Amino acid sequence: MKYKHLIWDWNGTLLDDTWLCIESINKILLKRGMPIVVKKDYRETFSFPVKQYYETLGFDFVKESFEKISSEFIQYYRDNFHRVNLHIDTELILNNVLGSGRQQSILSASKEESLISNINFFNLENYFKKIVGIKNNLADGKIDAALLLLDSIHMKGEDILVIGDTIHDSDVAEKIGADCILIDHGYVSRERLNATKRSVFPNVLGVWNYINSF
Repeated sequence: MKYKHLIWDWNGTLLDDTWLCIESINKILLKRGMPIVVKKDYRETFSFPVKQYYETLGFDFVKESFEKISSEFIQYYRDNFHRVNLHIDTELILNNVLGSGRQQSILSASKEESLISNINFFNLENYFKKIVGIKNNLADGKIDAALLLLDSIHMKGEDILVIGDTIHDSDVAEKIGADCILIDHGYVSRERLNATKRSVFPNVLGVWNYINSF
């Protein structure tokens, strides 16, 4: 078996929430009389840490704190989370992977408390050995969390496959010495994902086909 443990990203990868992130950002922008974001531009510019992405939108964190902006985003996102769905075939693929004898975990740049709650909302918690987020709502990246996860699952990097929808997921995989594949139905465009030189698939079904190709 090529991979013994799959580390999934959550937002944008398994969870179809790109549209809600854009809606949340646009609410903040409109409130301040700033130009709104459309999906194409979002996918061409979104990056981690999120603070830097917000700066590209024109926010001046000397005049207004990033923490305040982030708090507004999180509040709108939470209030509307009930409108979000999983990407098509998500539960099917999670079940197939579990049935294949592989372990799975979630690694996210979301605050861990909220992450666990959101996964429980969809009754997916039993698919995962570990659910790991970060300690704040600032989405400043997940490399430190990845290193902690690696220690806790007692796996070598060569036995792990990281699956995500951003360039940051590729960076995380490199840091822990794992392979990585990317899915282009989330936060970042296929063109930008292709630049990482990772294999890029259009949906989660591609993940199942990939791990069974060895």
